Amino acid sequence: MSTENEVLNYSKEERKNHILKEINLHTRVSFETLSAKLGVSEDTVRRDINELDADSLLIKVKGGAMTKGYHYSSSNQTYAVEAKQVIAQKAVGLLHDGMVLIVDGGTTIREFIRLIPNDLNLTVFTITALTAVQLLDKPNIKTIMIGGSISSYSQMCVSGEAFHQLANIKADLLVLGTNALDIDGGYSDSDWETVQVKKAMIQASKKTAVLTITEKLNTVLKMKIASLSEINYVITEEEPNDKKLKLYKENFPNLTVI
Repeated sequence: MSTENEVLNYSKEERKNHILKEINLHTRVSFETLSAKLGVSEDTVRRDINELDADSLLIKVKGGAMTKGYHYSSSNQTYAVEAKQVIAQKAVGLLHDGMVLIVDGGTTIREFIRLIPNDLNLTVFTITALTAVQLLDKPNIKTIMIGGSISSYSQMCVSGEAFHQLANIKADLLVLGTNALDIDGGYSDSDWETVQVKKAMIQASKKTAVLTITEKLNTVLKMKIASLSEINYVITEEEPNDKKLKLYKENFPNLTVI
């Protein structure tokens, strides 16, 4: 592990700015990941996060911190909200009456739920309590909460009961948020429990759509969930022919970029 005077040598203010950027971009980041990126001890990261939490700039959770925009107590503080609204509008175009969905959580997913037409009849399974609550605003959606113990880090149900229930589902479409997406690194995250339950969600679905702002493209977190060959749709705020997406389309011809 690098010390604070080695390699990067960020000032305290620079460290805090970097922490906020990482957390806004990836929703949740662990002390371990931030320590490695910044070249400082986890104790230093904890102190910075304690101060940022005290200033109401993020939410401290067990093992790390999350963006305020994802926390249940937040008002509308979503990072890159306009881009996420564009993504949500595109994702809604995949829906049709009578579908069975599995829906993930996150700020982009929240925008997606808001835009689902009220007259659309859907059955939606979710392992995320906040997603279940948001779906209750939709009068023609049957919402089924996949239960079990909830991780304070990911806010998802991650117990064995969740895996058992997912094994008995074959949804038409899985709608996933993302923390990182890369041609070689695939779809990845930094939390072991999150990775395992998202793998189970992919197995429980006929098709998978990943919703991501382009700022998260070409980033890799430490644990791989799936290769892009296992994903059917990648939906971003950009046009499909945008240069940022060219290599994704070339490397994965069966991937539909929207």
